[in-house]
Amino acid sequence: MEMRELRYFVTVAEELHFGRAAERLGIAQPALSRALAGLERRLGVVLLERSSRRVRLTDAGAVLLTEARAILAAAEAAERRTREAAERRPRIALAVKAGTAGELLAEVLDAYAAHPGACAVDLLLCEAHEQRELLCSGRADVALLHLPFDAVTGLDTEALLTEGQVVVLPGDHALAGRTAVSQAEVTAAPGPPPARW
Repeated sequence: MEMRELRYFVTVAEELHFGRAAERLGIAQPALSRALAGLERRLGVVLLERSSRRVRLTDAGAVLLTEARAILAAAEAAERRTREAAERRPRIALAVKAGTAGELLAEVLDAYAAHPGACAVDLLLCEAHEQRELLCSGRADVALLHLPFDAVTGLDTEALLTEGQVVVLPGDHALAGRTAVSQAEVTAAPGPPPARW
C-alpha cells in the first residue's frame, strides 16, 4: 500500500462521499475512484460499499481506517522528528490537560531541567482525553495522563503520583456522611444530582 492510497482511503472513509473527498484532496473524482478500486483489488477485499445514494464502510474498511490513521500519524511524526533532528535543536512536546497537574507539572519540569543535556520542553495544553491522540499522532512526545480515566493501552507508562479519590455529593445524598464508599455504590446510587468522582 502506498501512503497516497491510504490518505485517499481515509478521506473517503471520513466523508463517505467520493465527490467531497476528491474536492478535499484536490484531485479528480475518477482518479480517486480508480485509486481505491486498485487498492481493493490488490488487497482482495471490498473496503467501501458504493451505491448511487451512499458510500458505506465494510468491516474490512473499518479495520483499514483504524490502521491507516495510525500509519499516517506515525509517518507525520517521523517527518516532524526528522526535521527537528536536522535543526539540531531537539525539543520535547509534553501534552497536559489545561488547568490540571500544576504542582506535579512544575516538579516534573524542574527535575527534568536539572539533567545535563535536557531538551527544551514545549507544553501542549489540551482538553481532557486529547493527550492520547496527541501522542499517537506524534504531535506530543510525552503526556501527563490520569488513570483510570485515560486509556494507556499500548503506551509506555510510569506512575508519577498516586492520589486517593473523593466523591462530591449533595448533603442529603444517601451516601453523604460516610467515611468510605465504593465506586460501585456511587454508580448505583439513585437520584439526581449525580455523584461526581
